[in-house]
Amino acid sequence: MAFVSAAGYQPVYNPSIPFRHPIYGGLRSGMSVYLQGMIPQHVNRFCVNFACGQHDGADIALHFNPRFDGKNRVVFNTFQGRTWGGEEKKKDLFPFHKGKQFEIVFHCNPASFQVNINGTHFFEYRHRIPLERVECVHVDGDVSIRSLSIVGAGGGSMGPMVTPSFPSSGVMPLPGYPSMTLPAMGGPTNNPPVPYRANIPGGLTPKRTFVIRGFTPEGGQRFHINFKTSSGEIALHFNVRLNEHTVVRNSKLGGYWGSEERGMINNPFMPGQFFDISIRSGNGRYKVFVNGQHFCDYVHRFPALHMIDTLEIEGNVVLSLVQF
Repeated sequence: MAFVSAAGYQPVYNPSIPFRHPIYGGLRSGMSVYLQGMIPQHVNRFCVNFACGQHDGADIALHFNPRFDGKNRVVFNTFQGRTWGGEEKKKDLFPFHKGKQFEIVFHCNPASFQVNINGTHFFEYRHRIPLERVECVHVDGDVSIRSLSIVGAGGGSMGPMVTPSFPSSGVMPLPGYPSMTLPAMGGPTNNPPVPYRANIPGGLTPKRTFVIRGFTPEGGQRFHINFKTSSGEIALHFNVRLNEHTVVRNSKLGGYWGSEERGMINNPFMPGQFFDISIRSGNGRYKVFVNGQHFCDYVHRFPALHMIDTLEIEGNVVLSLVQF
């Protein structure tokens, strides 16, 4: 069963390193590049280059270079006219650890690259080369990449940046993780707080894909994704239960839960790990992919797709992107 990505979302899973990925049409302000990966135990350094060509020697608008040499630091630079510019270094709060997963997000702003690591703002690097000249992302060095995703490509536009706020009370999120109700909106959203609720403009339609990227924190018990109607019917309840090592799928119609579906070949959800979920509404069923691999199908129990107008995400989860 083929994976189908959402509009404006170009993912690549488990590429071999070194790896070059073209950016069709070039970078533009409002686009973002997401990398999820792992730092090996034997690491010296790795780099992510935003290059102005797919050949060696091309100009590099942004050279992002973590170095593990006892002086752990991240070096930023630009390569132009076969010459490196002046380095900019970030030495404090080194965010990478051997044997640990990470997520890096490069947000393309009009004046700079905004670099977020593991959900936290890390660095702002002002452009020395126009964004539009960037033609590919190049990853090399001591690193394993599970996914690289270009968001806002193919004419798509990014939704608003959402700054998380921290609750004074609440049960579902773990202490120290953001929580609030998001006003109804559609489209891609970066770092949305949890609980997350968004309106699906026009209701659900066949062949529409929803992307949810995030992180399951250590100590988390469960989180769920609901596709709901304005009257409260839950057409799809996708419930990741970390404490039970299972994923439950169900529907709540007429005030009653139906029979649970729990079958799966493997469980990709574990505390302390990042995930990438794609849910596609087919003519007869939902097709769910996790980290680029088919996870399950769920036959429609509520066939009036146009009435499903709300996406809801709650529980012990930190979200980095929601796009549809």
